[in-house]
Amino acid sequence: MRAISGLWRWRRNPLRRGTDLAEAWVGLLALLLILVVGPVIGSVTGGVAQDALQRSVREQQESRRMVTATVIRKLDRSPLDADPEAASGREVRSRVVADWTAPDGTPHKGTVMAALQTPHRGDHFSLWTDLHGRIAARPLDSATATTHAVLAGTGAALLTAGLIEGGRRLAVWRMVRRRYARWDQAWDRAGPDWGRTGTGS
Repeated sequence: MRAISGLWRWRRNPLRRGTDLAEAWVGLLALLLILVVGPVIGSVTGGVAQDALQRSVREQQESRRMVTATVIRKLDRSPLDADPEAASGREVRSRVVADWTAPDGTPHKGTVMAALQTPHRGDHFSLWTDLHGRIAARPLDSATATTHAVLAGTGAALLTAGLIEGGRRLAVWRMVRRRYARWDQAWDRAGPDWGRTGTGS
C-alpha cells in the first residue's frame, strides 16, 4: 500500500529527491513481488505438502486396520479424558484391559483406551492397529491432509510477503540513513555562518 500512496514521488517536482524516486521504485517492486511471488511460493508449497500428506494418508490406510476389541476388565480409578482425534474432541474414553485379534490373525491383549463411558466385561469397541495387531493412531484422512496442505501454502505465502516487506523496510531505512548523513555533511559545509549570508563576516 505504501507503493500506491507513494506514487506522487514519480511526478515532476522541484522538491523531489533521487531517494524519493528510489523509495517509490522499491515500494512498487515489493508490491509486485508480494502479489506475484508470494502466491506462487504458497501454491508450490501447498502442492508439495498435499502430495506428501496424501501419500502418507494412503500409507496409513494400507498399514492400519480397525479391529473389534473386547473388554476383559475396567481398570480401577481409570482416568477419563477426551479423545484428541474425535470429531468433537469431547468423546469420553476409559482405560481398560482388552483383547483383540490382529488383521494377521494373532491374538493380542493389553491396556487400551476404550470409547466407552462405563465399560463392562464383554463390551465391544473399535480399535486401530497396525497389520500385526499393535495399537496405532487413527489414520490421517484425506480432508484433514488437504486442510494441512492449504494451511502450509497460506503460511508460506504470508511468510514470503513478510520477508519481502522486511526487505523493503530495510532498503528504505538504509536510504533514509544515507539521506541524513548527506544532510549532516551539507550542514557541516555550510558552517556556523549559514544564517548570516551577506553580512561580510
